[in-house]
Amino acid sequence: MIMALPRAIVWLGGCMKSLARRPAQSLAPWYSARGMTSAKRCQHTAPQSTSCAWQLRDDCFELRYGGLVMHFDYVWLRDHCRSASCYNAKTNQRNLDTAIVELAIRPSKTRVDEESLFLTWPDGHVTRFSLAWLAENSYEGQKQNAVQPRILWNAEIYTSAKVPSVSCENFMNSDQELKKFLKDFLLYGIAFVEDVPATLEATETVAQRVSLIRETMYGRVWNFTSDFSRGDTAYTKLALDRHTDTSYFQEPCGIQVFHCLRHEGTGGRTLLVDGFHAADKVFQETPDNFDLLTKVPIKHEYIENVGEYHNHMIGIGPVLNVYPWNNEVYMIRYNNYDRAVINTVPHDVVQRWYVAHRALTSELRKPENELWVKLKPGKVLFIDNWRVLHGRESFTGLRQLCGCYLTRDDVLNTARSLGLKA
Repeated sequence: MIMALPRAIVWLGGCMKSLARRPAQSLAPWYSARGMTSAKRCQHTAPQSTSCAWQLRDDCFELRYGGLVMHFDYVWLRDHCRSASCYNAKTNQRNLDTAIVELAIRPSKTRVDEESLFLTWPDGHVTRFSLAWLAENSYEGQKQNAVQPRILWNAEIYTSAKVPSVSCENFMNSDQELKKFLKDFLLYGIAFVEDVPATLEATETVAQRVSLIRETMYGRVWNFTSDFSRGDTAYTKLALDRHTDTSYFQEPCGIQVFHCLRHEGTGGRTLLVDGFHAADKVFQETPDNFDLLTKVPIKHEYIENVGEYHNHMIGIGPVLNVYPWNNEVYMIRYNNYDRAVINTVPHDVVQRWYVAHRALTSELRKPENELWVKLKPGKVLFIDNWRVLHGRESFTGLRQLCGCYLTRDDVLNTARSLGLKA
């Protein structure tokens, strides 16, 4: 239902019927008082169509459509014109030079029908927008929608969902199977490929099916055991608490790939925890803690001087990264091993930050949030390193793993090219 609005608003849809019952002459003063020259400005809509209302405000164009109340700056409307002279539909790139648009621009004529908004600018240029496009691309529309759909999970939720693994053969040869794999990966932040030959080369081939491999100081595709050949606790037999990798990069690696090539011993199960689920719990229960974790910048650091390896990496950012328009978490940077000296936080905030960090840690460490998986030869695990924390239990014997990091942009690019929202 459309609420009562100032008389300057033009109604479409259901409200048109009530206007139609008035004497025709009563409409003329109502339009002319606002510079409207034709009743065509108000278009009749089909009974099933979405009702619409709009008005020209001093500072913006206000549109009510599809259950949203949206506001568009006039410069924004001119800048986003999709006419052939302003926008190249073949390259999906803007032709218009935004710098030459008058900042105080306003349309000289405005018309709305059941599907479109038409704006005529002072120089005579006409811009047409579909109302659905405006709703999809408005700030208000973005506030209501997740950038990337996801299902938040704990161990029970994920186990009950019975998310299927994909066989290597289908994964490599069928785009439809790849699409299903990526859909599950985007929803849960983890996914498995089965029946992969237990070799580094096969693992690399499977990884490249999804994305470009991101080369780091660990190499392109790494192959390691507990020989402490690198200055990292991962190269030991010790248990590892839940964490995200490369938190000490300015842009942490987006996706991690693990393949256990062999294990002759006991233990070594992999721990997986949905960081977004934990962050959401903090948001629901103590929003002030959540807010602090999204704003306070923290350093993570990696210092390595082992043999031929000499590296010193520093990454700075909040524990939780969110889109400011809808508070949607898009990255968690959590690694207690690599967290550096806290010298980016004033003393009167430090205590509150520790309280907030403790709230998140407590949620991450709840047993019901822990999914334990035994990796084995042939089973390749893909992890969203911006979302899902991983760890392991201690182990005995020889345990050989290989894996790599994938560029996040290219994983999402592959998903979008297959028709997925990512």
